[in-house]
Amino acid sequence: MRYRLSPAILIVILSAAALSAGSLLQEAPARAHSKVNPYAGDKTAIGAGEKLYQRECAPCHGRAGEGIGKRPPLASKSVADVSPGAIEWVLRTGSSRRGMPSFSHLPEPQRWQIAAFLKQRAALKQRGDR
Repeated sequence: MRYRLSPAILIVILSAAALSAGSLLQEAPARAHSKVNPYAGDKTAIGAGEKLYQRECAPCHGRAGEGIGKRPPLASKSVADVSPGAIEWVLRTGSSRRGMPSFSHLPEPQRWQIAAFLKQRAALKQRGDR
């Protein structure tokens, strides 16, 4: 007996497989996860990170980090729960297969400032403050 999958079922299966692949943040190596953000909790650096985010990240991820189209939201639990080092790693390396450009052209301190801003924004969103 042969089974045939309808196109709708095939789409559901492929979508589930794509979701189970995880986020780019989860692909960060252990050495990246262990890095500590030198700007964590620094209000001046977080403000600078917000400005950098608006210039570099908002066109794809939205001004409020809500995500646009296939670009994931960054004001999310996954960002709140991940290590700052994983965020900096994603910014530095990017992923051409996922459509994420590398921001290695930014100096390392600026990538850490963006990471500090993203962590704060995601934590506030999870608490319901914004």
